[in-house]
Amino acid sequence: MRILVVEDNAEIAAAVRSMLERRKFGVYVAGDGDSGLDALLDASYDAAVVDLVLPGRDGFAICRAARDHGIQTPVLILTARDAVEDRVRGLDAGADDYLVKPFVEEELAARLRALLRRGRLPVHPKISAGDLVIDQGGRTAAYKGKAVALAATEFRILEYLAVNLDLVVSREQILERVWGDAFDGQSNIVDVYMSAIRRKLAAAGARRRIVTVWGVGYKLIA
Repeated sequence: MRILVVEDNAEIAAAVRSMLERRKFGVYVAGDGDSGLDALLDASYDAAVVDLVLPGRDGFAICRAARDHGIQTPVLILTARDAVEDRVRGLDAGADDYLVKPFVEEELAARLRALLRRGRLPVHPKISAGDLVIDQGGRTAAYKGKAVALAATEFRILEYLAVNLDLVVSREQILERVWGDAFDGQSNIVDVYMSAIRRKLAAAGARRRIVTVWGVGYKLIA
């Protein structure tokens, strides 16, 4: 899972990064509002943790601009501003949750997990990797118009790779996204499913679309 943290206080940013990395999240930190919005508009993050008081544009403006651009990434505002009007303003600007500093690490982690489980409907429900099309709305995949018969879990794994097209995702990230806290199986379960997905893609004519990055994970190539 990839988390964007927009925080100008270096000490707090380091603490949040450390806490998330211990829980196997990938973290990118932006130290001001403008670079934070640029990163959020990239749309390659699973969630964002955004401060309100920032150099450049503030957290309210980041949320509004992201939503205006159609970005549906879940946003959690993390701020020292605890007034009710600020909470209302933040949520109305497009934030999904609001947590006041100082915070307890476990609560921040739990809130992020809840946002990730809840998710949002994609703005562009169809993702194309060359001739391979993943329809998030219809929960189907097709290569050159030919359906790829995927089971539900296989589709969710392929969908996650497609959302992160040309980016490497680790086995741990796949486990967290697809199985979440409910995972209670063999450590090689991702490899087993990946082999099955590859066989089905190959049967449809889409060979070598999923590559293994040894020691790291997998990526779907366009």
